[in-house]
Amino acid sequence: MAVTIFGPDFPFAYDEWLTHKDGIGAVPPSQYGKRVAIVGAGVSGMVAAQELMRMGLEPVVFESGRIGGRLRSEPFPNSPNTIAELGGMRFPDAATTFNHYVNALGLKTRPFPNPLTDAAGSTVIDLAGEQVYARTTDDLPPLYREVASAWQQALNTEAHFTALQQAIIRRDAKAIKALWNPLVSEWDDRTFYDFIATAPSFRKLSFRHKEIFGQVGFGTGGWDSDFRNSMLEILRVVLTDCDASQRLIVGGAEQLPRGLWQQSPENMKHWPVGTSLSSLHAGATRPGVRKIHRDGNNQFLLVDSYGNQYSFEAVLVTCQSWLLTTSIDTDESLFSQKNWMALDRTSYMQSSKTFVMVDRPFWKDIDPATGRHIMSMTLTDRITRGTYLFDNGDEHPGVICLTYSWMADALKMLPLPVERRVELCLDALEKIYPGVDIRSHIIGRPQTISWEADPDFLGAFKGALPGHYRYNRRMYTQFMQQDIPTSQQGIFIAGDDVSWTPGWAEGAVQTALNAVWGIMHHLGGASPASNPGPGDRFDALQPVDLGD
Repeated sequence: MAVTIFGPDFPFAYDEWLTHKDGIGAVPPSQYGKRVAIVGAGVSGMVAAQELMRMGLEPVVFESGRIGGRLRSEPFPNSPNTIAELGGMRFPDAATTFNHYVNALGLKTRPFPNPLTDAAGSTVIDLAGEQVYARTTDDLPPLYREVASAWQQALNTEAHFTALQQAIIRRDAKAIKALWNPLVSEWDDRTFYDFIATAPSFRKLSFRHKEIFGQVGFGTGGWDSDFRNSMLEILRVVLTDCDASQRLIVGGAEQLPRGLWQQSPENMKHWPVGTSLSSLHAGATRPGVRKIHRDGNNQFLLVDSYGNQYSFEAVLVTCQSWLLTTSIDTDESLFSQKNWMALDRTSYMQSSKTFVMVDRPFWKDIDPATGRHIMSMTLTDRITRGTYLFDNGDEHPGVICLTYSWMADALKMLPLPVERRVELCLDALEKIYPGVDIRSHIIGRPQTISWEADPDFLGAFKGALPGHYRYNRRMYTQFMQQDIPTSQQGIFIAGDDVSWTPGWAEGAVQTALNAVWGIMHHLGGASPASNPGPGDRFDALQPVDLGD
């Protein structure tokens, strides 16, 4: 058995629920063909739409931009089969629910070239003007190994890491909650940096050690952009191996939501064989939503960007939560004031990426003087922070993610045009690789993104701050609507910012499935007794309630 994203807050086996022979549930035949609004065509919206269609409902998908959400694979204009992953680009093996849909579509994957992995080939760490060249962690100097050891010691002595991870591997929900629930109240008010600064294994080390941890980290790179966030969020990531054993989707992650849009799933109720989300929509999603209210018949009234009106019995909102106040005129009575507080207090992280296409994977060339690759996956304290190299084969153009940065480092790029971003990155990399003419290999137009500048997103993903656990719980548990006022029933929220694992597509998929159960239940349906759904198991597995 392996580590999966099984909890720890809500240890429900979504992957087993999906693959059970009796199915995940059904609605009464009288509800067949009933329309359900899906706001947002990212992976959360598409998963929910397909599962609801499979039950015999008619999902109507609204999208203000493009299908895919933050799974955005942008082709280079002069090489349409070469893509820049502007959004999600690395997906852990532990994401078994997400991977269920990847496998169902037959998408190919390969290891992601993270630092110090075989897929990267080699890694250069450039800090304070000093460089380290390594292929694995065993090649790192003692200072770096001391940091790694201190991190592992801190996790075990302060957070029961090994015992918790073993319980997750065994899928022992009772053991998980016995260990995790006390940590929630203990760590919700504390930042990630506080954890590092106060852990005994780090206190005996120098500031330089903590600085290296922040700049380089272990797994996917440096951690300092997360230092302000709640330690609970970091614990979830490392406990469930989100930051390890990651893969990319060959041809681009956007293939997943687009594939769900085109796919005709098996075992559908009501709809004829061959029906897909695309065919139900005549090939195009509806425009973006500008208003969500109740009408005189207690139905949900949605108005799109062109003023067209639609009526629904249920609505699923998968866009980022801030859009419910900034872009969509949402009737305040649809959510409790406590939930509005949670939705509006969501803290989003800034993120910037800049990519160039190159004529070949030249970085694999060997410097005869050193016997090393002339360029490597690079972690640095310079403006680029993380530089990733994508080898598509010697017969195809390669791709360099010149910079993948967060928060303050991303804000430095925000006002700059793409050409200036590229220049700044190349100037920084030339200081690390003075003998390598990267410019001579660049072909075509670069690609870039700043997610906080996109009005449909306003940020890359949630980064929960200390004290935000209660807000997260309100959002996550909103799909359980039996005990809330009827005026608030029938509208659901999902997405990675609703989940416990923001920034990971697994969280988007799991919350989509929570909403599917909630909509099914709202319309009089149920999961089979042999395969209870997340709402059926909620009382036993629910996230700990800290109270107000």
